[in-house]
Amino acid sequence: MGVHAVSEHEESISSQDFRRLCSLIYEESGIHLNSDKKTMLELRIKRRVRSLHLNSYVEYCEYLFGAQGQKDEIVHLLDVVSTNKTDFFREPDHFEFLSQKALPDLMARNPDGRPLLIWSAGCSTGEEPYTLAIVLTEWAIANPGFRFSVLATDISNTVLAKAARGVFTAEVLRPVSAELRRKYFMRSRDPDSKFLRVVPELRQHVAFRRLNFMDADFGLSQKVDAFFCRNVIIYFDRPTQERIMQKLSNQLLPGGYAFVGHSETLHNMDLPLVAVAPSLYRKPEDART
Repeated sequence: MGVHAVSEHEESISSQDFRRLCSLIYEESGIHLNSDKKTMLELRIKRRVRSLHLNSYVEYCEYLFGAQGQKDEIVHLLDVVSTNKTDFFREPDHFEFLSQKALPDLMARNPDGRPLLIWSAGCSTGEEPYTLAIVLTEWAIANPGFRFSVLATDISNTVLAKAARGVFTAEVLRPVSAELRRKYFMRSRDPDSKFLRVVPELRQHVAFRRLNFMDADFGLSQKVDAFFCRNVIIYFDRPTQERIMQKLSNQLLPGGYAFVGHSETLHNMDLPLVAVAPSLYRKPEDART
């Protein structure tokens, strides 16, 4: 008798497999899933069950925890589990601080005029790093000779591929002023298209790469002048949050700035950072690198 595909109403992930999946996801990505996330996990894994032409969650778990799945599937599992919510100019006071205070300070302590490196850690579909590139380009226009690059990282290959394309709907670009849209986004040749693309001059300033916060070594050859890791650590438990922030802080140059989400706090974490404003920190000049 042949096996038939099971509908979403006929099956759910068993409690045992849910615990195994949660343990694997936590171990590989640091993302902590409570029992109330079971339905969410089922819906997201269902995409992989279909993509792999499997018939059930049981078959999926058998594959995932087998030798081939451990080699090939984990990255796809983390793709569907990771949450990707972002906007252009999200939490705009951070970008105001960057252009009005952080950049003048960083450049005053950079007499050689080396290019600054700003890191968008947990960049999702690209709205944050492209916002940074816009802000930095505008600052460069007002301050000739200023050079910069933006590093954008995420655990999800899916969102990184979308981010690298730099294509967004007019609706997504609503937070961007009309002037900046005209300067930094190209309309499609199709007059009916709702899509716009980041201009090549801006895209060339942004480098995308996959990075897992759980990796012992981020593999970054260069320390950064500032990092934005906003609304990311809320998905981790407190010990994991502190470990992530320690590694991010180690990648920050003395005198550099750290931007976190307004809903996040680094209070009572053992970090080489000093608070300078809500959700905004600085690494002291005398901090060890």
